[in-house]
Amino acid sequence: MRDVYDFSNSVKNPYPKRLKKAITLRIDEDTIAYFKEIAETKGVSYQNLINLYLRDCANSHRQLEIK
Repeated sequence: MRDVYDFSNSVKNPYPKRLKKAITLRIDEDTIAYFKEIAETKGVSYQNLINLYLRDCANSHRQLEIK
């Protein structure tokens, strides 16, 4: 390892809005099983699938109807 690193030619991250943040959620087991089943058929991880679903809801300003 070097004692000093030169970052003068470094490039700023072009995707700062796409950075992900780890959080803790409490999700029902049957809901997780549902997303895992769909994720397996689509070939993605269930966490990415949940993220895609939530992003779609946010982008379309979908509102939850609590009954």
